[in-house]
Amino acid sequence: MPTQKTVTQKRRRLSFPQNTTGPGKSAAKRQHVMTNNPSQSELERLQRRVAELESEMKELQAGSWRRDAVPFYPTYLAWSGAVLGMIGAIASLLLNVVGSVAIGQHPLRIVQVYLTFPLGENALNENFDSGMVLAIGCCLYVLTGAVLAIPLQLILARFFTQANLGLRLAVGTVLGLLLWALNFYLLISWLQPWLFGGNWIVDLVPPWIGAVTHVVFAWVIAALSPWGTFQREESRTRKATPEQ
Repeated sequence: MPTQKTVTQKRRRLSFPQNTTGPGKSAAKRQHVMTNNPSQSELERLQRRVAELESEMKELQAGSWRRDAVPFYPTYLAWSGAVLGMIGAIASLLLNVVGSVAIGQHPLRIVQVYLTFPLGENALNENFDSGMVLAIGCCLYVLTGAVLAIPLQLILARFFTQANLGLRLAVGTVLGLLLWALNFYLLISWLQPWLFGGNWIVDLVPPWIGAVTHVVFAWVIAALSPWGTFQREESRTRKATPEQ
């Protein structure tokens, strides 16, 4: 006959079964339950997505200047540069007219001298001092300015879009002087004698007048360069709408 003590021990074993799986098997079972839990999987997916978004935000903040950068479209800038060049040529021509009148010369003396390039020395004769010839000369002067302004606008739009007016004018001064040296002493000084047998532009236009004319021309383009720069629609909207 079993004793009372033996019966009590058997009851305890039946009520509290021993853990036969071990600690390793219990952890694996819990991991299996967590893996098969849809909520846990969704939470892990969302955590990975949050980490990706945070990484993207850091990249955008580090390269925020690229979002605000102005796109560089050479064709658009060439057309806008040509328009600005015509405005600059008219401004420099008006300056020459005022200067010529001030020293007692023909108001369009600069146009007469420049007409020696296509017409030779005949452009300086009194027979060519007519309204039609001078009007054609003015048109050629303005069209030449339109062509010469294209590289200036490309440089300003490419490297000095965000620069202030003072810096753009300083750059315009350098570009104007370089343009003057290139036109007078690297092109016209040998091209006009070769084609027409004389060097009237370089000889008749004082160096300081040629330099000032080109600098004023470049100043106008530098001052108006932002107006000829392409701006995206969202950039204009962002500038027009103040931040709350």
